[in-house]
Formats: sequence, C-alpha cells, structure tokens
Amino acid sequence: MFMNFLRENKIGAGILTVLRIYLGYAWFTAGLGKLQSGAFDASGFLKNAVANPVKGPDGNMVYGWYVNFLESFALPNIDVFNLIVPWGETLIGLGLMLGCLTTAAMFFGLVMNFSFFLAGTVSHNPTDIFLGFIILTAGFNAGRIGLDHWVVPFLRKTMRANGLKEKVKSAA
Repeated sequence: MFMNFLRENKIGAGILTVLRIYLGYAWFTAGLGKLQSGAFDASGFLKNAVANPVKGPDGNMVYGWYVNFLESFALPNIDVFNLIVPWGETLIGLGLMLGCLTTAAMFFGLVMNFSFFLAGTVSHNPTDIFLGFIILTAGFNAGRIGLDHWVVPFLRKTMRANGLKEKVKSAA
C-alpha cells in the first residue's frame, strides 16, 4: 500500500517533490560552494579518512576495504576526485531540484552519501540516505512534478525506436 502511494499517487508525487527539492538544494549549494571557491581539495579529507578509519567497538577497522580503496585509488587520482566531487554534487542538486533524471541523480547522490559515510563523516548523511531511498524507491513518481514528466517518456520512446532499429539491422 505504501509502495503504491510512493510510486503512483499524485499526492505522493507532491510530497516527493518537496523532499526532492530539499535534498537537491542541499546538494546544489554544497557543490556550488566548492566550485565557486575554486580551491576545493579532497586530499585532506581522504588522508584523514585513511589515518582515522571507522572503527568498531573492538577497535578494529570496520571498512578496511574502503580505506584500501582510498589509499590505492582515490588518493593517487586526487585530481579526478577534486573534479567529480564538486561537479557531482552540483549536478545531483540540479537534477533533484528540476526533477530531471531524478532516479539517476538520487542514485549518484546515495553513492556519494555512502562514500562520505564510509569515510567516517556522519553529519546529515543518515537523514539524506533515508530520504534518498524514499525518492529512489518512488522512481518516476518522484520526478513527475518536474522535467521527468517530459524527459522520461521522450527517453523511453527514443530507446524503443533505437532498439527496434538495432533489431532490424541485426536481422538483416
């Protein structure tokens, strides 16, 4: 019953729009602030996450695999992360605020939220993750009052047409 409300109900779409814009604004302002400063550098954050990993009650690292990822991939490629973090946050925010490719924007928002969380930053991430899963679960209905109202049907039609063309070509 709740799933039908989230995925199909027009009142649900209105509530989801408010949640979506709230999260989108938070993502957008975080990313835009980093872009405007022009001096965003994630290396300090990542080095701290490696030096002070999340530990369980027994004192052992909980997410050793993530610390290994940060050490062996993220830090050596810090220039890439310094680019994708602010742009990612900004584009996630725009997607959510405008309701354009909402589920994709929310998926990548959740990936970033979990990345921050695994690095040991609690802050507002649990709330963002909770609201993000509600939006992601709602699917199309979360962006119904937004650009997805036009974008998603256009993409579906285009993909179907291209899929049919590919089938005709492969059959020939």
